Amino acid sequence: MLSPIRLISEAAELAARRHNGVARKGRGNEPYINHLAEVANLLATATDGADAELVAAGWLHDSIEDTDTTREELAQRLSERVASLVVECTDDMDLPKAERRRKQIEDAPHKSPSAKLIKIADKVSNIGARIQSDPTTEERDELADYAGWAEQVVAGCRGGNPWLDTKFDDAVKAARALL
Repeated sequence: MLSPIRLISEAAELAARRHNGVARKGRGNEPYINHLAEVANLLATATDGADAELVAAGWLHDSIEDTDTTREELAQRLSERVASLVVECTDDMDLPKAERRRKQIEDAPHKSPSAKLIKIADKVSNIGARIQSDPTTEERDELADYAGWAEQVVAGCRGGNPWLDTKFDDAVKAARALL
């Protein structure tokens, strides 16, 4: 078993390598690793650093669906729990977007408490990335659509961490102020 600091460091390095050169959607075109860092940091803050495996899973929550990373690799390199959490947060990319979204809403209440925290942190980060100064009409519509859907997903995830729930509410409030 890796020490907590090594576990998080290994997860961050693996996330950076697997998402190297990938940019986030939107005008900012920021490196995708920034999203993963933000999710991991939200989780570290929400738990006051008490759950290294959760933070590691935050770094890697998109790795299976977006890269050639496997569950087995995560279990071997990091831990069984990290691998399980990442799998629990992985969408089936073979499904159409509308079906993936519907499944996230439907599955949210049945996730483990830790996976629910990852889902909320992910939505906080994604809403924040969609908040642009002087948004175009298309960006406003996209933000409204995403925020509305995220609220439905997070409704099934709330209650595990009041600080993270508030961060989500604040992100939605900031988004609505632009609409």
